[in-house]
Amino acid sequence: MRKHRTQDFLQFNIGTRLVAPAEPRRTAKAEHSSFAEPLSNMDNTEGNAVELHGDEEIIEVIELNDTEPGPDDLADDLGDVDFEDPGNTGDDEGWETEDEMEAEAEQDDSDLTFSKHSGSVFCVSLDPATNSMAVTGGEDDKAFVWRVSDGEVLLECTGHKDSVTCAVFSHDSSLVATADMSGLIKVWKVENKEEIWSFEVGDLEWLEWHPCAPVLLAGTDDGNVWMWKIPSGECKTFQSAACQATTGKILPDGKRAVVGYEDGTVRVWDLKQGNAIHVIKGQDGHQGALTSLACNKDGTLVLTGSVDGHAKLINTATGKVIGSFSVNGDKDEEETNSVESVGFCKTLPLIAVAYLEGTLAIYDLSTHVLRHRCQHEAGIVHLQWEESSSVVSTCCLDGKLRLWDARSGNLVSEFRGHTAEILDFTVNREASVAVTASGDSQAKVFCLQRPDR
Repeated sequence: MRKHRTQDFLQFNIGTRLVAPAEPRRTAKAEHSSFAEPLSNMDNTEGNAVELHGDEEIIEVIELNDTEPGPDDLADDLGDVDFEDPGNTGDDEGWETEDEMEAEAEQDDSDLTFSKHSGSVFCVSLDPATNSMAVTGGEDDKAFVWRVSDGEVLLECTGHKDSVTCAVFSHDSSLVATADMSGLIKVWKVENKEEIWSFEVGDLEWLEWHPCAPVLLAGTDDGNVWMWKIPSGECKTFQSAACQATTGKILPDGKRAVVGYEDGTVRVWDLKQGNAIHVIKGQDGHQGALTSLACNKDGTLVLTGSVDGHAKLINTATGKVIGSFSVNGDKDEEETNSVESVGFCKTLPLIAVAYLEGTLAIYDLSTHVLRHRCQHEAGIVHLQWEESSSVVSTCCLDGKLRLWDARSGNLVSEFRGHTAEILDFTVNREASVAVTASGDSQAKVFCLQRPDR
């Protein structure tokens, strides 16, 4: 297991697919040999006579000077040109001065910066009970539980063997689970700062707590899904074809889980019985690896995203695909645009789909019609809807956090401060605070209740 697989994480977990650069355009050059023969026949032309050369008709002959223009000739040509005084250049609109560009680069809208990590910060979560604690995991093989109000470290989670890419609180915030890319999972009791359980699986893809019990679910590189009771460690596995279980989510009823795989298959698992209730694949399913999953409030619908450039709406009761969404139309597979994140609006019948090329698409859930395209300056990594409004937030590879009004498609706010890509973020219940994790080795806290909102 190689250490600190940052590129692997970015390519497969975050979705920054690497695309070979296109060949540079060639500058057209005149081939001297193609002009040699016609020029040799121009000496004997006279008057307005038309001369045939081969099958071509020479209409006009242009004499070429034998010598290149000298400095005096160039000076004469420029004699009538009116040069402006550099001091009277007039309006500079549209151009940024060096000071303005430096100020933009140094702009930091955050209210607090957490700088305890010594490498890229890959993940961040807020505790669900109070939203007062954050946990971050990073390339330095560590996770930190810290207080959002002042950045004080409450628990340092050590002992991992690779980059920590998953870090999440249990439903009651009493436990926090951390996991690294090598598959080492640890569970810590926040109150007394003790490690109470650990287990090692194959290369880890994702980690998820049960919504109302101390039960942990994880998907691995070999296609297995593991479920443990914590802290007893009682275990159950859900096996499938030998391809990565790339993303997963436990439904709100706590009895079923939806898992997406590298081959494009989606399975709905019965957690008690251990069997797959529905398998969605083939023509109706995805044609590439799953990247993201989201469900509506009651778990009747699941929205999936894939590298094939499509999002699929699935009825969890029947296992039927009832909608397909793409901003690519019917382009060829190599031109597709990976879906990086998906989500349901909590207050209106809307869904959001975020694409690698920077488009946030807002669709009507009832009619499946595209309502708005919100364009970003760089690829989108993650999106999250606010709990009690139609505002959806996005984080991007350009290091900015943006808030969009899904009703109008307008940008509400933009927050800067990171000097590298934002790899994850989360917003609290009141939508007053966002916490971000970045490749610049920092996590930041942004106050979202600005006067401009």
